[in-house]
Amino acid sequence: MNAFELMSISPIVPVIAIENVEDALPLAQALSDGGINIMEITLRTPAGLKAIEIISKEFPSMNVGAGTVCNSDDIKKSKDAGAQFVFSPGISEELISAAKKQEITFIPGVATSSEVMLAQNNGLFYCKLFPAVLAGGVAILKAFQGPYSKMNFCPTGGVSLSNYNQFLALDNVLCVGGTWIVPKDKIKLGDFNAITQLCKEALENIEG
Repeated sequence: MNAFELMSISPIVPVIAIENVEDALPLAQALSDGGINIMEITLRTPAGLKAIEIISKEFPSMNVGAGTVCNSDDIKKSKDAGAQFVFSPGISEELISAAKKQEITFIPGVATSSEVMLAQNNGLFYCKLFPAVLAGGVAILKAFQGPYSKMNFCPTGGVSLSNYNQFLALDNVLCVGGTWIVPKDKIKLGDFNAITQLCKEALENIEG
């Protein structure tokens, strides 16, 4: 799966920090039932890699990848766990090299014009804008359209039900990443039906 195919799976990519491995499969099912078949499970928690492993083995219809990937070791561990792709909050020569070595789809994070150029010059035309709202939000993405017409983005960080349509309306945005459809309190309570409903609501309210 290449980066374009990955970022075309769903207009919304859930960004998830899993605390308990036992929540992995119910959460995957809840998202799938809500019409979303992609998960970015961050490496911010000790359960992240194991959750990726379980979902990749036991829920093969779910496209599962790793987020908060910050170095070559993170990329290797993610690939070994069964991740189909990796998202990073940033971009570096180390990450670019490691992703090529591991032959895994890599979506780097960018926040400045120089970082976009680094991605583009390395053949990475699909990036995460992070932190999207703090980095300039819709305005900076519009500014990028001129000099970086080949670039495509997944804004993440500050994206919510109140502003995601503003991002999705842009020509250079394929999808958005967000935590609002996978709230930690709902996961902790095991209220996976609520997560399914949040997914349905988000997809149904997409404009255009």
